[in-house]
Amino acid sequence: QVHLVESGGGLVQSGGSLRLSCAASGFTFSGYAMSWYRQAPGKERELVAVFFSGGNTYYPDSVKDRFTLSRDNAKNTVYLQMNSLKPEDTAVYYCTVNVMRSTYWGQGTQVTVSS
Repeated sequence: QVHLVESGGGLVQSGGSLRLSCAASGFTFSGYAMSWYRQAPGKERELVAVFFSGGNTYYPDSVKDRFTLSRDNAKNTVYLQMNSLKPEDTAVYYCTVNVMRSTYWGQGTQVTVSS
């Protein structure tokens, strides 16, 4: 059974940093792309980063050069390092994976950036 658990969220001042973690289980972690999304109140869920199984990454312009993905296949964990945080980064952050044509989501972790 696929299970994703995010952690590392919190309250940080503008310009600060946080590192989110997503611990995965129930599938062969190294063989799958892992993604992070976020959802702010009243807004649609937004893709913020993808770590492809081959090692490539993708970031939208809104977070490029501020957010960095890494993954530890031995620990079945993907990390999202977020630097130079802005109030508009405030959201619930989710990790997600597509396994066998099903999409799985974690419970999310709240990130709040104060101005």
